Amino acid sequence: MTQNHKKADQYNDPKHNYLKYWDGREYEHLAEELALKKLLKNKHFNCVVDVGGGYGRLSVLLENYADRVVLAEPSQQQLDIAKTFLKDHPKIERQLLQADDLKFKSGSVDLVTMIRVMHHLPDPKAEFKEIARVLKPNAYAVIEVANYAHFLHRLKAASRLQKLPTTPVDIRSSAHKTDNEIAFVNHNPKTVIKQLSQAGLAVEQVLSVSNLRNPKLKQLMPQPVMLSLENAMQKPLSKLYFGPSIFFLVRKVDTSAKRPE
Repeated sequence: MTQNHKKADQYNDPKHNYLKYWDGREYEHLAEELALKKLLKNKHFNCVVDVGGGYGRLSVLLENYADRVVLAEPSQQQLDIAKTFLKDHPKIERQLLQADDLKFKSGSVDLVTMIRVMHHLPDPKAEFKEIARVLKPNAYAVIEVANYAHFLHRLKAASRLQKLPTTPVDIRSSAHKTDNEIAFVNHNPKTVIKQLSQAGLAVEQVLSVSNLRNPKLKQLMPQPVMLSLENAMQKPLSKLYFGPSIFFLVRKVDTSAKRPE
């Protein structure tokens, strides 16, 4: 059993209510909604699977783009919270599933989203392979990455004349760096792009998200102003991998397509 499987149910701890975690994080939530709306604009899907979607925070938005939404979550506690949170959304299905074992038929899903999951995956190759398996040819996935290459880290590295690491960086405190604790890592986006490509997932769009994530800014700046700036910054700053969160829109490569002779 992998570490991911051992700790995939960490959100079953009664002390950890992921719904309450979002209290005071309205800017981050709305910034992620902005990103999804950009990436999914003018698209509609038959079946969307929200992998690791917690209590359904973003499943509600995805419902606007799909005939069927499945919240695929490894924590029973989160699914129990979702039962109440999604009471006005009875068409959103809830299934207890692991990201690397989604149980859907191969080539049966039109869109997979995996947001705020990668920071628990030091090695996401199995999850990427599974996402590619369940997607139809040319279907899409939105993958969010906790970004180690964001602007502040690059400044620190430059000041020390160091290169940014290409492998995931464990950001847990020393007290929590044990086999019994859930992994918590930041990734280098360039490495993730290579891993996605190896799984047959080609990056089509990139957005830099939560660019103004800072406690002091959230206290000083009115939220509408922050969101207006965030909306304007997501695409231009994507080339720099500026923000702490990077959203990738990827498409499954259709290997059955005939190659030109």
